[in-house]
Amino acid sequence: MKYKSLVINSTNKLLFGTAPYPVTTPRGLIIGGGHVYPEINFTIPPMEITEKTIPELIPYYKGIVSDTLERAVHLNSEGIIVEFEPLIEMTRYPEIGVQLVKAMNDVCEDFFQVHGMKSELRLTPNDLREFDKPPKQRTSAYLEPMMELFERGANAGGDLLSIESTGGKEVSDDAIMMCDIKKFIFSQAVLGVRDIKMLWGKIVGIAKKTGKIPGGDTACGFANTAMILADRKYIPKIFAAIARIATIVRTLAAIEEGATGPDKDCGYEGPFLKAITGIPISMEGKTAACAHLSPVGNIAAACADLWSNESVQNIKLLSGMAPVAYLEQLEYDTRIMNQAIKDGEDTWLKLQDLFVKSDSYHDPQAFILAPENVITISAEIVKGENYVDATLRGCKKGLELIENAQKEGLLKRDEMEDTWLESLKTELYNMPADEEKLVEDVLPTIDQNKIILSEYGL
Repeated sequence: MKYKSLVINSTNKLLFGTAPYPVTTPRGLIIGGGHVYPEINFTIPPMEITEKTIPELIPYYKGIVSDTLERAVHLNSEGIIVEFEPLIEMTRYPEIGVQLVKAMNDVCEDFFQVHGMKSELRLTPNDLREFDKPPKQRTSAYLEPMMELFERGANAGGDLLSIESTGGKEVSDDAIMMCDIKKFIFSQAVLGVRDIKMLWGKIVGIAKKTGKIPGGDTACGFANTAMILADRKYIPKIFAAIARIATIVRTLAAIEEGATGPDKDCGYEGPFLKAITGIPISMEGKTAACAHLSPVGNIAAACADLWSNESVQNIKLLSGMAPVAYLEQLEYDTRIMNQAIKDGEDTWLKLQDLFVKSDSYHDPQAFILAPENVITISAEIVKGENYVDATLRGCKKGLELIENAQKEGLLKRDEMEDTWLESLKTELYNMPADEEKLVEDVLPTIDQNKIILSEYGL
């Protein structure tokens, strides 16, 4: 592991709006430089997506961005990020995605020239490799259109490059459903790390070639899956909380490969990455309820540098189109954060404290995101001799913090989950910290028809 110590080692430095290594965008947004910006994310209702329908898609997407930026101007916003998460066909056939990026960036440039409105596009191509069955992480034919969209899309105006990578998902899905923490850690600290390093080596290379910003990855397809299943009471909340910690090192590997942030919003490993590496982060919370429910509506804002809504469909609401309405909500959320920053450290820390206290008692998944716990867990992670050891250390420390907080009345106790706490403790403390030994233990338990080990260099 590259990181052996924390860049941020005190809670009064792990704050929203500021990061040790801020990122400056081409139009002058300084992310992590003392201001929190909204990051609007949208999708479209079902419609035909082919190269033949590009003439219909371009005005549709331009209209969404134009309406959103117009509202941002009206609200005197100091700038926004617009995330473009292409639909599958737009990555599979890159020409579609490229033309949409260019069209939306043209709108952003027009608003910059006419109104001085600073906005940037985050381009997040789909990870298509999971459509191979079993997935081919390194040799998939789908890698070519993905990388083509990254490069051509960057040249067309995608200034921040990100992805929700899926390496290890063919193992993690079963592990989550069976609450098998050993198999889940294998999917993250072994498979995930290996895949991230390969994938982000390519993405960072494209970013350098095109002069763009390699933002970061996210464990959305892993820990958020656990979070949603826990919300529906299919799996224990405490398992979902520990699974969240187990995803940190696989996303950290992207930063080791050269990602600079801001990382992707839909994974809540961001605060840990910020503590360990000092990069700015994007987070989502209460305003992401349009996409999924969560127990971290306020606490997610505690360390955010970008504040996102996840994704909202472009449908008509009573007030207007949904992306415009959500931009307004995000803008008002960030206004109060930015006012707290302007008022000085006491107000800044007080607002963060309210974000934290309003959520941390109610759910272990929120509890582990409290800055104090983020730093404690992160400090254990960087002690790791390898990625498996680092993951185990973080998970053990998180479980210890949860158990102690429940005993002290600082975290709501769910008696139905008590047995899971003991079970997880037993599994974690009996798990090998050596990668080779973990692989040896786990491989016989995996359906070999679902995974191609050579695609991970195993």
